[in-house]
Amino acid sequence: MQTAHSYRLSKRITEIRLSLRSLDRSLRGIVPILTAATSNGAELKPLRGRPRLSGKTRASMVLQGRYMGYVRQLKPRQKAQVRRIREIKGMRVAITKAIVLARANR
Repeated sequence: MQTAHSYRLSKRITEIRLSLRSLDRSLRGIVPILTAATSNGAELKPLRGRPRLSGKTRASMVLQGRYMGYVRQLKPRQKAQVRRIREIKGMRVAITKAIVLARANR
């Protein structure tokens, strides 16, 4: 009969063995990619992370997303109307007009 300590130890060993097996599988998947990349004479380039966005850029993207979300619900003639408003008066005014038109479509 196993004691509580030996049971916990065997359980941890099993967990470690499974983790190592998973790591081994992942590394085996990388090997063909690395050999193909180095056999072509090409150097491996480091992966780039996500670019940092300024507050102004992020706010602009949020506005663009809102605009597209509302305009997507509109009929073609209404879309053209909202586009004209955006060119003349700006994005915020166009968004408010698109919200009004989208609610009228419901």
